[in-house]
Amino acid sequence: QVQLVESGGGVVQAGGSLRLSCAASGSIFSINAMGWYRQAPGKQRELVARTTNGGNTAYAESVKGRFTISRDNSKNTVYLQMNSLKPEDTGVYYCNEDVVPVFPPYGRDYWGKGTLVTVSS
Repeated sequence: QVQLVESGGGVVQAGGSLRLSCAASGSIFSINAMGWYRQAPGKQRELVARTTNGGNTAYAESVKGRFTISRDNSKNTVYLQMNSLKPEDTGVYYCNEDVVPVFPPYGRDYWGKGTLVTVSS
């Protein structure tokens, strides 16, 4: 069984910073892409940032220059450093990892349960 566990959410004032972490555990052979998504109240889940195993990154336009995604492959962990936070960044943040497990089933989509980020104005 592969599990993803996020941490680091909380309440912060506008302009503040938070760092999210997502650690994968279980029988993992390798992890390809890792990413962060968020879902604001009443809205659909959207991509925030994504990084490939080769280190390429992609960001939503709304977070470019403020958020930085990084990964530590030795710890099977992906991070999201969020600076200059705005009230519109409020939402539940989910990590998503393209995990190749040691044992089947293969081809599953792995998600964490989410961590709440609240930015007050």
